[in-house]
Amino acid sequence: MLTGSQVASEVRLPAAEAPRDLADPALYINRELSWLAFNDRVLEEALDERNPLLERLKFVAIYGTNLDEFFMIRIAGLMQQMAAEVHRRSEDGLLPEEQLALVSARLRQSLARVDACLHDELLPALAAHGIRVLRYEELDSVTRRAMRRWFDERVFPVLTPLAIDKGHPFPYISNLSLSLAVELEETSASEGDLTHFARVKVPPSLPRFVPIEAAPEGQRWFVMLEDIIAHNLESLFPGLRVIAAHAFRVTRDADLDLQEDEADDLLRAIESELRRRRFGEPVRLEVEAAMPPHIRAKLLEALELDERDCYDVVRTMGTNDLWTLANIDEPALHDPPFTPSIPKRLIGQPDIFAVIREGDMLLHHPYESFDPVVQFVRQAANDPDVLAIKQTLYRTSGGSSPVVAALLEASENGKQVAALIELKARFDEENNIHWARTLERVGAHVVYGVAGLKTHAKVTLVVRNEPDGIRRYMHFGTGNYNDRTARVYTDLSLFTCRADLGVDATQLFNALTGFSKADTYEQLLVAPVGLRRGFEELIERETEHALAGRPSGIVAKLNAISDAATTQLLYRASQAGVPIELIVRGMCVLRPGVPGVSETIRVRSIVGRFLEHSRVFVFANGGEREVYIGSADWMGRNLDRRVETVVPVLDPALRDLIADDILAVYLADDVKTRMLQPDGTYVRRAHLPGEPAVAAQQVFLERYQAV
Repeated sequence: MLTGSQVASEVRLPAAEAPRDLADPALYINRELSWLAFNDRVLEEALDERNPLLERLKFVAIYGTNLDEFFMIRIAGLMQQMAAEVHRRSEDGLLPEEQLALVSARLRQSLARVDACLHDELLPALAAHGIRVLRYEELDSVTRRAMRRWFDERVFPVLTPLAIDKGHPFPYISNLSLSLAVELEETSASEGDLTHFARVKVPPSLPRFVPIEAAPEGQRWFVMLEDIIAHNLESLFPGLRVIAAHAFRVTRDADLDLQEDEADDLLRAIESELRRRRFGEPVRLEVEAAMPPHIRAKLLEALELDERDCYDVVRTMGTNDLWTLANIDEPALHDPPFTPSIPKRLIGQPDIFAVIREGDMLLHHPYESFDPVVQFVRQAANDPDVLAIKQTLYRTSGGSSPVVAALLEASENGKQVAALIELKARFDEENNIHWARTLERVGAHVVYGVAGLKTHAKVTLVVRNEPDGIRRYMHFGTGNYNDRTARVYTDLSLFTCRADLGVDATQLFNALTGFSKADTYEQLLVAPVGLRRGFEELIERETEHALAGRPSGIVAKLNAISDAATTQLLYRASQAGVPIELIVRGMCVLRPGVPGVSETIRVRSIVGRFLEHSRVFVFANGGEREVYIGSADWMGRNLDRRVETVVPVLDPALRDLIADDILAVYLADDVKTRMLQPDGTYVRRAHLPGEPAVAAQQVFLERYQAV
C-alpha cells in the first residue's frame, strides 16, 4: 500500500517497446492525486525531526489550510462537473467520479498520518516544553470552575442552539464552521422518553485554543473551545438531558461564479459573489470518528453528500487553527531568525534610479530584502521628475501595504498613477476591493482586470523625465507586491531601464487599461497572446539543437506543471535527447524516466522553511544560453486564461547568476529534495556518503547573511 507522498495514478505505464502515443493517458499522472502528493510532502516536513518543534506544528497547520482550499476549489469543480453530467476525462483518462473516488481513498491514508503526527509526536513533545492542550476531563476542579465562569461570561451569551425537528428545519451550516451535533433526551409523562437533536455552532469570534490562566509558571496550557462548550451544554438546554455531543465541520464550494459579460460593474458583482461564497454547495463533511451512524447519516442527508464525501477525524478537527499554537513566542522551538540582506549596490545609495541606470539588478527574496521594491515605488512617488507610475497588483499585504501607500502618496503628489488591481485574486478579493476604492478616492486610475482573465503579471513601470529625454524604469517579479509574503516566499526581482523592455511594458499596460489589441512584443512573453507560443518555440528549438548535435538543455523551476500540450513538447524534446531538469514545488502531471518517452527528464520537488514560489526558465540554445523569469507556471490557466509576463534576463552576469549559481544550488540539494518517479511516487533524494549535505535554502541563508 502506498502511503504519504507515494501517490500514484491508478494506471499502468506502457511497456518500453509499445508505440509512443504522447497523448496516451498512461503517460500522465492525475492532477488531483499529484496535488495530494504535494500536500503529503508538506506533512513530511511536520514529521521531520530535524525541523524545530513549532515549525513542525506550523506544517500541520499549512497542510490543513491547503486541504481546505483544495476542497473548496478543486473538489468543488469536480462535483460541479458531476452535477452537470459533464463526462470529460482528465488527461490521465479518468472521469470526474473516478477522480473523486481516488481522492477520497488516498486522502484517508494521509489523514491518519496527520492524526498520528499531531497527537503521538508533536503534542507530547510540546508538552515536554510546557505547551499543553488538555482535555476537559484532565482539568482539576479549580480549573474547571474557572472554565465554567469563563463559559458563563464569555461563551454562553454568544451561543445560539438550533433545534432540528419537524418545526425547525436543518439549519444552514456556514463554510468551514465548527459545530456540535447534540443529542438530547426529554422525559415526558404522557409520551415517555423523547430524543431531540440540535446544532450548536462553535463561535469563530472566540479563540479556538483557550489559555488556562492557572497553568504553572513558565507553562502554556490550553483547552479547546468546543471541549468547554460540550461539557457545559446543560446550560443551553435546561430541562433536558444531554446524551452526547459530537463535533462536525462542513466545507463548501468557494469558487466565485462570475458572469463578467453580464456584469455592468465588476466590483459590485464580485462583492455580491463574496457574500454568496458562504452559501456554496457542500463538498465535504468532517465528523468525529465516534459520531453514531444515525447522526452521521442525518448530516449527510441534510447536506446532500455521499459517504465518500465524509471524513472521520479521530482527535483534532480543523488543523488550520493550529497556527495559534505554532506562533507561540518560544525562540528555541522556531527556526533561527534572519535579517534579509541589502545588495551592495544599494548600500549607502539613496537613488535607486541611479543604480538601475548603471545596469540591471536582480534580487533573490527572501534572502535579499523586499525593501528595494518598496523604495523603488516610494522614490517614484516623491521624485519631481517622475511623470507616471503603472503597476499590477494581484495580492498585496493587508491594511498597511507599503507599496499601496506609496501609490497613494504618488497620486496625492500629482503623479499619474494607474493600478491594475485584480479583484478576482482568489481569497484576496475583499482586500483588493478595499485598496481599489482607497486608490480611487485619491484620484488614481484603477482598472479591475481584463474581462474573462485574471491579471497575474507582476510588473511596475515608472516613467521619468530626464535631461536626455523620457526614460522608463521597470520592476519585473515572480512574486506579488506583498511585503509580508516576501519574507517567506522565494522569489526573484529584476530591475531594469532597458529601452526595448520599456516599450514592451508600455504596450502591456496600454492593453490592460485601454483597448489595445497588441499581440506581439519585442522581448516579453505575455499571456494570453503569445506566452504559450513563446514557450513552444523555445522547447522546440532545444529539440532541433539536440537533433542537430548542438548543445541543448532545459532547466525550469515552477510551482506546477499540468498542461498536456507543454508536457507533450517536453516528451518530444526528451525523445530527441534534450536533458531536462524540472524543479516543481507542487503538482506535476508529467511522468519522468519513462523508457522511450521521458528518459532524459528528471523532476524534483523542494518543500522547506520557505515557499518555493519563483518561476525560472533556462534554455541552452546551442551554447547561446537564454534565461527567463516570470509569473507563469506551465498550466493551462497561466498560458491561456490569465495575463502573465515572462521576461528575458538580458544581462550576461545575471544570466550566469541564475543558471550557474541559484539553480545549481537547487539541483544540488540532497536534504529537502524529493525525486518524482515514473509511477508518480516521490522518494527522498539519496545523500552520497562522505559528501557534504546540501540544503538549498540553508545555503542561501548562510550566503546572503555573510554578505
